[in-house]
Amino acid sequence: MIPRSVEKVLPSLIAGYPVITITGPRQSGKTTLARTCFASKPYVSFENPDTREEAQSDPRSFLERYKDGAVFDEVQRLPEIVSYLQQIVDEGPKSCRFVLTGSQQFGLKSKITQSLAGRSALIHLLPFSYDEVYSFRDENPTLESALFAGLYPPIHDRGLDPQKWYADYVETYIERDVRSLLNIRELSLFQLFLKMCAARCGQLINLSGLGSDCGISHNTAKEWISILEASYILFRVAPYFKNLGKRLVKTPKLYFYDSGLATYLLGIRTREQLSVHPHRGAVFETFVASEILKSSCNSAETPALYFWRDRSGNEIDFLIDRGSDLLPIEAKSGKTVASDWLDGIKSWRALAGNRMKHGALIYGGDETYSREAVTVTSWRQAGQLNREGFR
Repeated sequence: MIPRSVEKVLPSLIAGYPVITITGPRQSGKTTLARTCFASKPYVSFENPDTREEAQSDPRSFLERYKDGAVFDEVQRLPEIVSYLQQIVDEGPKSCRFVLTGSQQFGLKSKITQSLAGRSALIHLLPFSYDEVYSFRDENPTLESALFAGLYPPIHDRGLDPQKWYADYVETYIERDVRSLLNIRELSLFQLFLKMCAARCGQLINLSGLGSDCGISHNTAKEWISILEASYILFRVAPYFKNLGKRLVKTPKLYFYDSGLATYLLGIRTREQLSVHPHRGAVFETFVASEILKSSCNSAETPALYFWRDRSGNEIDFLIDRGSDLLPIEAKSGKTVASDWLDGIKSWRALAGNRMKHGALIYGGDETYSREAVTVTSWRQAGQLNREGFR
């Protein structure tokens, strides 16, 4: 098993919360993490229909057997069980007793908020970060290889072929999760929508245009985007416009949690195709955005990732709000740094003043150095940018 970075913060969470909830996409390693780090606790999977039926028919008797604690896996299959946990949790010790895992935010997150507010620590376990996979391996993949393979655990734990695995993943996701969340008769239409989202990776979201291209309404496109977010397939990055004037773009941008999945949905079937593909830059941006998010999630922190663009065309790919300052980040997939790559950061510096202490350019090369008060950073270190001590 490849160690997960979030394990470093688990001791403090275990001491302070009676419940730990681990959520994230399917196949991100939630069950492995829970069973490894809480091996002494009984393990119960609600994927088992007999177990689910027993817990559903008499939840109090079911939970009585586990009053000393347990790992409840795939809780989104029976979210109502969370309501019955509150009394048990309140009557016992405050250190961790129950570990819940789930792969959908719908239902599960609302139940946690309603029934276990202040009682549960929430961990978002995303696919591996680059550091988790490669920091202890004697290999340095090329940029194209890393983007193409993506970072889902089964691909790296078991050495699976990325394209075959992503094909199975998409089919299983649509057949199971989408059917359970939406009444869609034409699943092929949803799959087309998913591919069209990949084609718009790194772009401002135009729901009307997206819906029109897929033959669905604006409202349906909005609903389907929410489903993809809830099941950790894609996410939106909001624009930053706090006290920076009124003529700013206020539409969010779209990104995928995994570059390999985005690559597969774009129809890219080899690393060589990716190196010359017109969406190569967008796939690179998805990699950078997801690495920044993983850095926050692996520290059990709420991500504070934005972008900035005004109506004159000035823009910053990403902004990290680190509390004490705002870190502007440009993402460029090329290996040779061009002088105009820093223009966005210069425009932002003139506008932000003392709110910007540093800037970073993430590029497709391997060296890290300083240039014009900007840290030019190798793509391999993208996940380190969210650290307060980064300079």
